[in-house]
Amino acid sequence: MVDSKWLQTYREEIDIFSGKIRDFQDGKMDKKDYKSHSGGMGSYAQRDQTRHMLRLRMPAGRLTAERLKFLADTLEKYGVQRVKLTTCETIQLHDLLPEQVPAIMEEAISSGILCRGGGGDNPRNVMCSPLSGVQKGEAFDPSPYAEAVTDYLLSICRGIHMPRKLKIAFSNGVDDSVHSAFRDMGFRAQADGTFSLRIAGGLGAMGQRMGVLVDGAVKPGEVLYYVKAMVDTFCRHGNYENRARARTRFMQDTLGPEGLKEAYLKNLEAAKAAGGLELPRLEALAGVCGGEETLDNPRAIPQKQPGMYTVKYHPVGGLLPVEKPAKLYAAIKDLCNAECRVGPDETLYIVNLPAAGAEKVLALTEDGAKTEFEYSVACIGATVCQQGVRDSQGLLQAAVKAVREAGIPDGALPRIRISGCPSSCAAHQAGTIGFQGGVRLEDKMPQPAFRMFLGGSDALSGARFGEAEAVILERDIPALLVELGRAAAAAGQPWAQWSESHREELAAIVAKYA
Repeated sequence: MVDSKWLQTYREEIDIFSGKIRDFQDGKMDKKDYKSHSGGMGSYAQRDQTRHMLRLRMPAGRLTAERLKFLADTLEKYGVQRVKLTTCETIQLHDLLPEQVPAIMEEAISSGILCRGGGGDNPRNVMCSPLSGVQKGEAFDPSPYAEAVTDYLLSICRGIHMPRKLKIAFSNGVDDSVHSAFRDMGFRAQADGTFSLRIAGGLGAMGQRMGVLVDGAVKPGEVLYYVKAMVDTFCRHGNYENRARARTRFMQDTLGPEGLKEAYLKNLEAAKAAGGLELPRLEALAGVCGGEETLDNPRAIPQKQPGMYTVKYHPVGGLLPVEKPAKLYAAIKDLCNAECRVGPDETLYIVNLPAAGAEKVLALTEDGAKTEFEYSVACIGATVCQQGVRDSQGLLQAAVKAVREAGIPDGALPRIRISGCPSSCAAHQAGTIGFQGGVRLEDKMPQPAFRMFLGGSDALSGARFGEAEAVILERDIPALLVELGRAAAAAGQPWAQWSESHREELAAIVAKYA
């Protein structure tokens, strides 16, 4: 649906945006006005307003070999020194000069990377389980439908005025790392070849909601009708007056879950009656070559295709070393249909590797996370983001250093999720342990602090939000985590078992730092 006419209009938008970014840098446009223009193009000014972020959309998280080469070439050409994998399966380039942003947008088109709608009041990157098409036990591969939805949303994004952003996720039915249980729209693949669909879920400073189940048997060929119905429902019932409440989850409050479902199904009926959005049966774009050799490594995941592997690589904090894309491209460019996938936990998955290829990729990615705790998630943080309150990246780095130095064994601490402000970019509410940036008064003076959440989960069919606990000073959090890890290790139990069987001890340790 993204045709030559659409691309020509997009190029014209890039040219217009070039003027907007110059006006902002010259002081002719204030921050708020500029953001209203830049967000829809997938870019924001950073805290240092002379530098900018550009978000590269990766539908279904797919960083194909072609896109990987573009990324590697771009990092070298423009001297980019900070690259962030995001929880919405995109890639952010940071610290860009004003003139670099539109230039990269234009150059990205040839690799199938479109930044339009990467921010602002637009449908955002459509997510998908990162191992779709290769994971053992999956119901079916939903990634072609995620990409079809991306094309559809891009085709209509200029003609709709939504209250706020719309986030859509597809789960392959093995896990729910994409959080289909609490997205604006969450499609989950089922063994009978259909999707279940939940709508109007979400996270945020104004509260979180699980999605409302509206259909338990969505035919894959009809997914675009369901998306259109959601857009129509949001445009008719979303809050245009109060931005803080202009997300789909608040329609559960104004309409009630049953009222929302009724309104949505009416719009779905109307969309189907209008017709024109049926999809043919979609298969993965390319087959996967087989292999015969075997491999045994905890970071090498056997695929459902015999003899093929996926290597997982988690740069701590999701900060991808700038030299890594070029090295990975060199390692996979001659392999049959190998590509990377950006996961929602800021992990990079390199898929469709024979054993020999996986060995090479494993050697290239030894610098990544070594323990479950080091797979923790953190947003870019307040040193970079204008919206940020606390330095989430700095906290994670300090915590990882403290846990390593204390010798806490793997498994004694879970992954944690750190959001640097009341927004939920790291989905802290869904973390086993989550932290939300804020302040705490000490001697009547505000001090950097984080509110702690405990007990969240994004397990398939077991999603729940964590409970808000104490507010902990930022400087004390590494020590708190070390003490918790030592307690679990002393009991000889992994975190999940210890935290359940030692609730009073857990509460007492947290209370010491409250």
